[in-house]
Amino acid sequence: MGQDVHSVSGPQLLVVLVIVKIAMMALLATMLVRYHRFRDLLISERRAWPMRLFFAFGLGIPVAIGVAARLLLRYTALDLTLEGAFVAGLITGPWGGALVGTLIGAPALVAREWGALPFAVGCGFAAGGLREACPKEAIWRFSPFVFGDLHKYLWKSVRNFTLDWQVILLAAAIGMEAIRQVIGHRWPSGLFILSPNSGFGTIIVFLGTVLGIAVPIKIWNNARIEHRLQEQEKLLMQARIDALSHQINPHFLFNTLASISSLIRTRPETARMLILKLSNMLRRRLRSHEHFVTLREELASVDEYLDIEVIRFGQQLQVEKAISPDTLDVLVPSMILQPLVENSIKHGIAPKVGGGRITLRSVRERDRAVIEVDDNGLGMSDDRLQSALSEGIGLSNVDERLRVIYGNQCSVKLTSAPGRGTVARVEIPLAVPETGTAP
Repeated sequence: MGQDVHSVSGPQLLVVLVIVKIAMMALLATMLVRYHRFRDLLISERRAWPMRLFFAFGLGIPVAIGVAARLLLRYTALDLTLEGAFVAGLITGPWGGALVGTLIGAPALVAREWGALPFAVGCGFAAGGLREACPKEAIWRFSPFVFGDLHKYLWKSVRNFTLDWQVILLAAAIGMEAIRQVIGHRWPSGLFILSPNSGFGTIIVFLGTVLGIAVPIKIWNNARIEHRLQEQEKLLMQARIDALSHQINPHFLFNTLASISSLIRTRPETARMLILKLSNMLRRRLRSHEHFVTLREELASVDEYLDIEVIRFGQQLQVEKAISPDTLDVLVPSMILQPLVENSIKHGIAPKVGGGRITLRSVRERDRAVIEVDDNGLGMSDDRLQSALSEGIGLSNVDERLRVIYGNQCSVKLTSAPGRGTVARVEIPLAVPETGTAP
């Protein structure tokens, strides 16, 4: 291993050291972004001091350890003084950058490199000043590809007679490296530098500094974008579930009011009782904003609806239940059973001469709760069965809600036979779905 190192020429060794420095910054950035609190810090532009301190110590301590390792092991690629302090200032502001600079500069100061501490603090404070001055999104756009678009930024600056912030950030990083080179050459024992011996080496050193700053910002910006996309996806799913839930209520309300209107003249007392039960049920549902309830609560809600329908149909409608006790505490999407029951009554029992029976069943099978709404109504032909889920508001709504929440693994399954009735079967995973909407 020693022979390999000695056989590398000066410029080649410099390139290797710079690549290792960039890789170290990328590794550190990737490790930090795995922490939830750190991702929250990246998303929020208004950061409380506890969040800033978490970032400062999370970044500053590893970089300080790298400086100490450089002093002990004499491996210069481990020193990320400028890059660490500058990135900290850009992300957290002047005082956060100065704090990280203090942590980074302390080991070198102990080793009597007197210029390390003030340089690191100044670097972090200067980068923090840039953060206060420039638009925050301009910082997040600073990436390793800044050199590829440099001509565009320069042309934009000339055309508008203003300096683009990408040019300013690039110039600031280069300027801090230039200051470090001047101090390090003037006082070699006061500040550690990578000392290039040629023009090519100088370019490599300055390029390495810019990339050492830009790479972690690029990694963190990608994490920000991914986090925001996930949040947007959750919000879209939430909005979709809300829209589907709200679609059911008017559909149910119109059908119930139609039932009440048919009884007002012939059975006014019964119509009055239906109105009271309907108002109580709506009042209860307006108080509840949960997207998931236990099966016990869902059945209680269905019972309120069935009370209304039993009064309307009288002895023509019979309701039976076969509910397994170990399913009562399973979480299910709210308002998932009432449309199925309503569909059985409207299309199966109501048109049938002599009425019929509805049976509610639930059983636990492995990792799922199976819920069935079974009626002995008119049933459906095969052609009608194929289009039932797409044409009816209630059934299609329930089917889509299940697919939105649980994916294609969960849907409404219908089996029917003309003259024998219909069974609507739903399988609910026992685990709570990770949609951000579960209680």
